[in-house]
Amino acid sequence: MSKFKGVFTALITPFKNQKVDFISLEKLVKQQLTGKIEGFVVNGTTAESPNLGDDEVAEIFKKVKNWTMGNVPLILGTGSNSTEKTIQNTRYAKELGADAALVVVPYYNKPPQHGLYLHFKAVAESCDIPVILYNVPGRTITSLDPETVSRLATVKNIIGIKEATGNIEIERKIIEKTDKNFVLLSGDDGTYAEFLKNQGHGVISVATHVIPDVFVNITNAARKGQHDEAEALLKKYRALIDLLFIEANPIPVKRALQLMGIIESAELRLPLVEMSAEATEKLKTEMKSLGML
Repeated sequence: MSKFKGVFTALITPFKNQKVDFISLEKLVKQQLTGKIEGFVVNGTTAESPNLGDDEVAEIFKKVKNWTMGNVPLILGTGSNSTEKTIQNTRYAKELGADAALVVVPYYNKPPQHGLYLHFKAVAESCDIPVILYNVPGRTITSLDPETVSRLATVKNIIGIKEATGNIEIERKIIEKTDKNFVLLSGDDGTYAEFLKNQGHGVISVATHVIPDVFVNITNAARKGQHDEAEALLKKYRALIDLLFIEANPIPVKRALQLMGIIESAELRLPLVEMSAEATEKLKTEMKSLGML
């Protein structure tokens, strides 16, 4: 089985007084490894990548690599809405020793499908590192069509996709149009059990920050064909998962981690702000009902 077919956490970046809080980050990584998480994404959307400097990204990656000691694969987010900048980032990911690069659909400039094809092809051909496409139209506006994914799946180094639409029909079309070695990862926690039932291979998750064992158990159940059990597990935590997205990610998950004592501060960098008092109370109530606090 590919080392990318599994349960990955898209790591947050803890801040304290607007500086990266490496003490909290190390505590979080160790909690994740104890929860049997199978890999990490550094510098993804959840990490507040638009607000991280290149030096910060490099330091975070190096520390996570050191803490994990090569025991799990590390994926580095390298995408931007500039092809040249994305190529530079992806080459640097290779230099840093990333196992793969996660490359988001270019945002804001709304490229057509052929432009998307040429963008990802250029990035993949720029250096010898596995590339995982990242389709998240809720953030980028533009969406990768399954037909474009099919074309890209034949490009050397493009090994899979993080599909974050939550649309199972899109997942089915990608499965139909790509071979069995193309890695299909969910980017939508709430539909994960159904995603696995439809031959998905794993997840790059936000909710795993607070319930890593749950997503590992869902995945293990699905791998054994126990899809009813996987769905029942997800259903138990669906209200919590919904609350983790009641405000823009990663606002709620940072609050949840702070409530659990895993990170010291729930602060973010502007333009993101901490979770509202009203939403925090809803989150706290649900976490208490699940015995998490």
